[in-house]
Amino acid sequence: MTRLCDVVGFMLPHMPRILIIEDNPWNMQIAQLLLQRAGHEVLQASDASQGVALAHSALPQLILMDLNLPGMDGFAATRLLKQNDATRMIKIYAYTPLYCELDDPEQYVKIRTAGCDGLIPKNANQADFLAAVAQALEGETGGAAS
Repeated sequence: MTRLCDVVGFMLPHMPRILIIEDNPWNMQIAQLLLQRAGHEVLQASDASQGVALAHSALPQLILMDLNLPGMDGFAATRLLKQNDATRMIKIYAYTPLYCELDDPEQYVKIRTAGCDGLIPKNANQADFLAAVAQALEGETGGAAS
């Protein structure tokens, strides 16, 4: 089998694998499109159980976790992933419609207590969304894109 790197003569940089756990098809489609256009490998799960299983098998570099999921919520899924040796180092960012640290400080504390490394708002514009993803992948933790 011929590999692409053999054809072009060098290795292409590895693009980060990002798992989106989101039950709203519209939100999923927007995030997937933006991330794929930016060159990321995107995995998808529409509920927390499926997302936890996919995180274990695929070991993404970043998870965008919706918090209000059917069945197990994103808080519980985050705790499960952060308690497991195989997945605890995966960066998990709450994927929420709020700028929680400003709009709802109690919710922000709950997000951080569950184990989320930060948050990325669903209602961020394209540039802010991609900048927040880049910051998350570079290891910066904390609040949302401004």
